[in-house]
Amino acid sequence: MSVTPSNVYTMELETFKTTVLPLREKLLKFSLKMTNEGADAEDIVQEAFLKLWYIREKLDGYNSVEALSVQVVKNLCLDRLRAKHTDRMPENGEMLLADTSSPEVLLEQQDTVEVIRRIIEKLPTLQQSIIRMKDVEGYELFEIAEITGTQVEAVRVNLSRARKKVREQFLMINR
Repeated sequence: MSVTPSNVYTMELETFKTTVLPLREKLLKFSLKMTNEGADAEDIVQEAFLKLWYIREKLDGYNSVEALSVQVVKNLCLDRLRAKHTDRMPENGEMLLADTSSPEVLLEQQDTVEVIRRIIEKLPTLQQSIIRMKDVEGYELFEIAEITGTQVEAVRVNLSRARKKVREQFLMINR
């Protein structure tokens, strides 16, 4: 019996059905726990299944398809939470500039925001990311640790170093 492309596809589909689809309830519970949103959790699981379907030929290369599936769902949840969090945050210093009374004060604050932004851009990449997530986007330390894949203490140390460097550079510029 020869194996035709349609037979290969059928075998892949059957393998996918037996290895990935049974994980649906577990992935849905995990997603719901992370997002606290039923519709988001369902969307995330569906998106995870799509991602896993696209790499179905490679699934045999993983030690645990279940662990891979959970990791995909976790990453999608974090992406969704990050996107929602960013949508709520003001941009370009709007919060800082909101209560100004005179054009001079507004212009000075805009200049300050731009100087600080340029200083942050010169920081090491990890420190840039951490200071932006904490001080601009408003993430908590444990959330940043999850996103960056580091320990909370490492995030705290990098944030402290980044803030110190920004403060030093800002004071040097404004002398």
